[in-house]
Amino acid sequence: MGKFFTEALFKTGKHKVTAITRSESTSKFPAGVEVKNVNYDDQSSLVEALQGQEVLIITMGVTAPPGQEAKLIEAAAVANVPWVLPNEYGSDPTNVELAKDLALLSEAKTKSRNLIEKLGQSSWIALICSFWYEFSLAGTAVRYGFDFKNRSVVLFDDGKTRINTTTWPQCGRAIASLLSLKVLPDDENDKSPCLADFRNKFVYISSFNISQRDMLDSVLRVTGTREKDWKIEYQDVKERYKQGVEEFQKGNLWGFGQLLYSRLFFPDGSGNYEATKGLHNDILGLPHEDLDEYTKIAVEMAKESGS
Repeated sequence: MGKFFTEALFKTGKHKVTAITRSESTSKFPAGVEVKNVNYDDQSSLVEALQGQEVLIITMGVTAPPGQEAKLIEAAAVANVPWVLPNEYGSDPTNVELAKDLALLSEAKTKSRNLIEKLGQSSWIALICSFWYEFSLAGTAVRYGFDFKNRSVVLFDDGKTRINTTTWPQCGRAIASLLSLKVLPDDENDKSPCLADFRNKFVYISSFNISQRDMLDSVLRVTGTREKDWKIEYQDVKERYKQGVEEFQKGNLWGFGQLLYSRLFFPDGSGNYEATKGLHNDILGLPHEDLDEYTKIAVEMAKESGS
């Protein structure tokens, strides 16, 4: 994700990008990125790295040590960083029932936003993009139900429930466009978008509003196959969610992925925030994307990973 944010920010010609990384990390960064090594157990090293920065964008994997995001947020407050984009990048946090069923994620994200507000030195903006399309389609059947290696797919219910899903490049463009807005309006008559409009608010974006059937149709076009070439199965989505919960409680990590993905395909519209909240795509000038183009990318990703 960070790669796509960086590329999009550089394309604007307006931003200087600094990467904060652990001293022992072997991560490689694009040319032009200033790299600052830090010790997460030493706040002074984090504060020093954040001095003079206007925005802190947090992009951490789910396996990051607990409390690491909080350390960054606290350091940003000490360094007087005005804007923080927390590690959100998911489903609609304002959907109460959804948040209840995905408590493990929602509580952690709420805690981060609340901490930013409590410290009072920074403002947060959270990007809501739902699942990443290429990553999710290319993954195992636990995600969008596709198993490319065995040419099989599990459709949840009838496979026609629509959700929002976003490509990695679209997320990058959204961040770059958002952070290229002026901070405040020019005067009381200026109604053009500015960063302050999103202070302590959510930004909703999407690439596609589609169902699993739409994904399958795209896969068939891209691979030149027909339905009869695939093993197509159906599963009750609530039963699939329940199964994921049970497996996760047993300690099987794939169960968490299954409960997470299946929950957004419930017929209550939880995964379709475009219908309830609308999108900020137009305000941010985000382009319409070609579904088959990104399906092709996902198919190639699946081949490379053997999934």
